[in-house]
Amino acid sequence: MIILSILFFVTALLYASIGFGGGSTYLAILLIWGVPYTIFPIIALVCNIIVVSGNSINFIRSKNIKFDLLFPYLIGSIPFAFIGGSIVIEKSLFEILLFCVLLVAGIFLLIESKSFSKEQIKINKIPKLLSIFIGSIIGFMSGLIGIGGGIFLSPILFLMKAGYPIHITSSASLFILINSIFGIAGQITKDHALDQVISYWPFFLTVFVGGQVGSLLNIKFLSNKILALLTSFLVIFVAIRIGIKLIA
Repeated sequence: MIILSILFFVTALLYASIGFGGGSTYLAILLIWGVPYTIFPIIALVCNIIVVSGNSINFIRSKNIKFDLLFPYLIGSIPFAFIGGSIVIEKSLFEILLFCVLLVAGIFLLIESKSFSKEQIKINKIPKLLSIFIGSIIGFMSGLIGIGGGIFLSPILFLMKAGYPIHITSSASLFILINSIFGIAGQITKDHALDQVISYWPFFLTVFVGGQVGSLLNIKFLSNKILALLTSFLVIFVAIRIGIKLIA
């Protein structure tokens, strides 16, 4: 439990520093460590909420979140995060999906790390129907696997040039928070032993501390580009580790 708590702390620190929650990596750590997979999503989503809540509040106060940018994606994601969370899947399928999610997320983060260096960009107007569709796909996969989805939304918005970097990263944090809440709502409709989830309370404490430290790093020490690169390497490493596990 001590080693796992340390890993959760480091994950929360890195992800919080770039405005994310770390759900995908929490899932991978739990899988590698042999924790019962039926409670993975709830643990990861609760950790997400703890980590991104502070950032989301700060972003709202600073008025960095562009709600007109975020709302269409939320309209699509909220119902589908609940639907995805309510679906029961076999462990073998879960492992394959998690491997794919981590690999794609790591590549997306590498792309996003380049976007942080662009100060002047031309903003494109994205059709609302397309935004809703993208949100629904991300929401469904988020609820099904147990992640917040910001790790996909943010790079997609960067690639489409849907907003300025500060608005995209801020909106992604709130997206993760809301998606995680509805993902948990879907997850608890299934037959979970919630008392097992409570027994992992040290993780919730360590990600809270890690999230606070990560926010401090973001504000005072390291650049978003460096932090995004570090996080992408971590995600890809974990994806490879799971891939090896699947093949072995």
